[in-house]
Amino acid sequence: MRRRGGYAARVLGISLSGFAVATALLAFAAWVMRDPWSGFALSSVLAATLGIPAWSWGRSDGHPSRREALGSVLLLWLALPLLGMIPFAVTGGMGWLDAWFEATSGFTATGATAILDFSKFTPTLFIWRSFSQWVGGIGIIALFVAVFPQLAIAGRQLFVAEMPGPTEEQFTPRLRQTARTLLSVYVLMTVVAGLAYLAAGLTPFQALTHAMTTVSAAGFSPEARSFEGFGAAVQWVSIVFMTLAGANFVLQFRLLTGRPGALFRDAEFRAYLAIFALSGAALTLLLWPLYGGDSVRHALFQAISIMTTTGYASVDFGTWGTPAQTVLVLLMFVGGSAGSAAGGIKVIRLLIIAKNTAREVRRVLHPKGVLPVRVGDRIIPEDVLRSVSAFVTLYAFLFAFLVTSLALMGVEFTTAFTASIATLGNVGPGLGAVGPMESFAVLPNPAKALLTFAMYAGRLEVIAVFVMFTPDVWRTPRPWRA
Repeated sequence: MRRRGGYAARVLGISLSGFAVATALLAFAAWVMRDPWSGFALSSVLAATLGIPAWSWGRSDGHPSRREALGSVLLLWLALPLLGMIPFAVTGGMGWLDAWFEATSGFTATGATAILDFSKFTPTLFIWRSFSQWVGGIGIIALFVAVFPQLAIAGRQLFVAEMPGPTEEQFTPRLRQTARTLLSVYVLMTVVAGLAYLAAGLTPFQALTHAMTTVSAAGFSPEARSFEGFGAAVQWVSIVFMTLAGANFVLQFRLLTGRPGALFRDAEFRAYLAIFALSGAALTLLLWPLYGGDSVRHALFQAISIMTTTGYASVDFGTWGTPAQTVLVLLMFVGGSAGSAAGGIKVIRLLIIAKNTAREVRRVLHPKGVLPVRVGDRIIPEDVLRSVSAFVTLYAFLFAFLVTSLALMGVEFTTAFTASIATLGNVGPGLGAVGPMESFAVLPNPAKALLTFAMYAGRLEVIAVFVMFTPDVWRTPRPWRA
């Protein structure tokens, strides 16, 4: 007999047990470094107390129900920030709401911070902060590809819909092997990025923390002013690896295995580079009076940082003029490529929406014509078109709800608008009171709680969260069969 809820318990148990090991290691590292370690220890004990029994009670099931798979991913991304906030509150001295915001920002790879004074944080806390983003960056992809193959909306079907075409391109025939390959690419990219940062002049601590948050397209930095204090070489290294982090992982795998031509044959990647190049060129022209020859570097850095939802800042773009800030705000709605660690709507979805819109315009002239939607050399199925349209509609609805709610709470409009898209799109910094050198801690507590939900919904592709508000998911399922 299948044990009801066994699959969800198994997934949560394994994940929380791994979480317990990671925080125990950090507690030991903090003890060795004479940093406060009690927050890590408490988090480890709680995670083990919950995780080990769940792992033992749960059952591995190759064909979980959609309800179980959906419940697993939603519960896991709730549990990790709730346990992950303990070191921030106990060791970092943050309020519990700010700590929850910070931990959610970490595990959703958002990069929005509620820290007011960076000097109060210890090195191990900064490592934990970066590690949470590193886990969040690969975790959502690995879970959707290998662990939740039966999840029709938020898992495997959605991942396939995000791929450059309707036909899935697997690294290997088996899903679990695919997950291992993804992790191998991710680890290798992290190591190479870390070595590049070291060669560019960062300390080992800086290289480690920034490598983890660069490849995860996440953006936390132990520096209060992000990349502003680093030299040009460090910023150019970051531009290269942020660009790679925002690309499809399948394409990254092919690049690392000596097949770079696959990148430029991919329609989404070409569009991704085109948006980056055009926005970078526009920003260069707009910033030239401010920075002269350095405007190219700052323009490319901020364009790719915002587009890939990494959220680093080479300068305080909150002081830029309205035209340059408008370019950045538009990039916040783009996001990276599908199958990457980046957040946002994703380039492939925008391509599909644009192609479908053009088809409907042509249909006015050819009402009986067969007009398939093509991206590259592939035809997009109608079910994928419906899925993408539903996603964009829900995304726009939630964004409008967030902006309206923040405005009603008394938040200034520029801050409300950019804070909403920065959290829903997992971008990180916004403008106004939540600019790149500012903190979300200044917002009212209800606003921070709402934006914490926005980060959660954005990371889980919105639809998965909205499913929980439908009556069907709460109906008692039929009895299990043997």
